[in-house]
Amino acid sequence: MRRGTIVALGGGGFSMEPDNPLLDDHVLSLATRRRGADGLPRVCFVPTASGDAESYVDRFLAAFDGRAETGSLQLFRLADLDHVDLRSFVLDQDVIYVGGGSTANLLALWRLHGLDAILVEAVEAGVVLAGISAGMNCWFEASVTDSFGPLAPLHDGLGLLTGSACPHFDGEAERRPTYVDLVATGSLPAGVAADDGCALVFRDGELHEAVSSRPGAGAWRVHLAGEGLDVAESPIDVRYLG
Repeated sequence: MRRGTIVALGGGGFSMEPDNPLLDDHVLSLATRRRGADGLPRVCFVPTASGDAESYVDRFLAAFDGRAETGSLQLFRLADLDHVDLRSFVLDQDVIYVGGGSTANLLALWRLHGLDAILVEAVEAGVVLAGISAGMNCWFEASVTDSFGPLAPLHDGLGLLTGSACPHFDGEAERRPTYVDLVATGSLPAGVAADDGCALVFRDGELHEAVSSRPGAGAWRVHLAGEGLDVAESPIDVRYLG
């Protein structure tokens, strides 16, 4: 069983709820190492899925200013960081926070640079792995993604968490019906879904709890029920952080 803490945000956080810090504060609270010189956690933003969009990085830096010792890992600009030992840099963080965008592009570039293996080592060493949307999908074996246009299954995740994942379960009109259909037909294995404003906290590979930044944000286990193509959406208890 994989050791460590992973936080999968279906939606929310600084990029979607800039005036609601509850989910991001909860992620910070899980960082127990506190490696920063001033006692604040070191949090590294990884915007690979967005093509290292500078505006995304700027929003992260502004949102976490004063709450953490911040940095970013921009693989599209890695030539500018040729003096950086990628493994040492990642292992020296308290939290790796992965942004949204293309899950497929994220996975391809991480593997090209060996970041996938480094992240496995990091989580087992106590670094909290967190992410939203593509940054949720990437930790699982499979997911539903719009990386190729229309929503489709992706069976190429890192596999740190078993089964499949679906972010934005209530936030995008086609997410819920598409994910349920993919599980029903066997195109995706059973898994978990999270609304915008909801995060799933995993410890040592098992779901520990679900938390939310707004009342009513939900999470579900989506799985086959009985014979045929019947799918159950079993609610997961969610703790509102407000």
